[in-house]
Amino acid sequence: MKKFFESLSNVWKIEELKNRILVTLGLLLVYRFGAHVTLPGIDATQLHSLAGQTEKGIGSILDMFTGGAFSKASVFALGIMPYISASIVVQLMGIAIPYLQKLQKDGESGRKKLNQITRWLTIAITLVQGPGYIYNLYRTLPGNAFLLGFDSFSFLFSSVLILTTGTIFAMWLGEKITDKGIGNGISLLIMVGILARLPQALFQEFTSRITNNNGGPMVLVFEIIVWLLVIIACVLLVMAVRKIPVQYARRTTTGDFEQDMLGGNRQWIPLKLNSAGVMPIIFAQAIMFIPAAVAGLSKSETSQSIAGTFSNMFGFWYNFVFAALILIFTFFYTAITVPTNKMADDLKRSGGFIPGIKPGIETADFLDKIMSLITFPGSLFLALIAVFPAIVVSADVQQSWAMFYGGTSLIIMVGVAIDTIQQINSYLLNKHYDGLMKSGKNRKAVA
Repeated sequence: MKKFFESLSNVWKIEELKNRILVTLGLLLVYRFGAHVTLPGIDATQLHSLAGQTEKGIGSILDMFTGGAFSKASVFALGIMPYISASIVVQLMGIAIPYLQKLQKDGESGRKKLNQITRWLTIAITLVQGPGYIYNLYRTLPGNAFLLGFDSFSFLFSSVLILTTGTIFAMWLGEKITDKGIGNGISLLIMVGILARLPQALFQEFTSRITNNNGGPMVLVFEIIVWLLVIIACVLLVMAVRKIPVQYARRTTTGDFEQDMLGGNRQWIPLKLNSAGVMPIIFAQAIMFIPAAVAGLSKSETSQSIAGTFSNMFGFWYNFVFAALILIFTFFYTAITVPTNKMADDLKRSGGFIPGIKPGIETADFLDKIMSLITFPGSLFLALIAVFPAIVVSADVQQSWAMFYGGTSLIIMVGVAIDTIQQINSYLLNKHYDGLMKSGKNRKAVA
């Protein structure tokens, strides 16, 4: 523990790293401040019904990703999610559209054009989601909550414009954090929004267990221990890799001849157990919104039953379908993001080979087989973590606190935390300090 605090003190000895951390904290503070600024024309004292809508079910997920801005009718009510949706669409379209495939191969110039396309698509998505959010306010809030009138066009127009601007500003904050701060800015904005609800959720669970004498302090301690174990399991899922040994031919020149030494340089191809990351959960979550929305258009008894089933995110059938979709999307997303054919070709060009496997097609087939074998248990583990909040709720845990036991929120928090720590470690190691999670004495520069 002493070495850990010494490593923390070393962070502030590196001027560039210190400035980047301060910039990151400052921009995150701006984002959190904006989450509490209510849309002009809405009485902030009349938002109780909207907050009640987001205390359970799918509304709680939307409110969690926006850090509470959704339930506060904030200028950041849509958060950064339209940008995430646009990024996913562009990435998927890159599979089928040759122009986008060309941009992906054009290096930095292609990346800039893709970012510009993503920004414009973000604006388009926000302009669609904005009126939907305002319509939800019309349905949820009382009429006297609208200071400019319930059906005022000026309120609708200005609110959609402000919501769009808020999303663009949040996107700009994320990009600035990535460029001038530390870590991935967009991911940090999502993580901070999720963490913003953690103290309140923990306090509600504390009140339920201690104040209301519902189990007592030992049950609360047990819940925290289980939560920490789930976090450790998520870390293992994110960090787990299957190392495929690779050998490179090393050539040595002696006199007039060259000798190939096959036992030359040995390296590894790290294949991640969960190469798809959190994307399968996001895809599956987006699909789960559709049945309830479509069924809600009909007033029949069957449609209402379907709408109720797919609106209860802690119900059995909701989580059964949710887990099945995660399994499917994990294989799908892994297949499009891990190009085993390209890996085999690159390996062959660089003079490398997997011991016992012929270069080329056989190497590609071998890598594809290994990916399939490790993706299956990875997808099962990911699905288990995704539905674990529903399992915890069945054990009489508050829904707001149960949301932190798994699902998208926990995977995002763990992944972003690991990525940020790795970036900080790279700065420390470059300046000849021990990493943030390492032990030992400070290393001196070698002349």
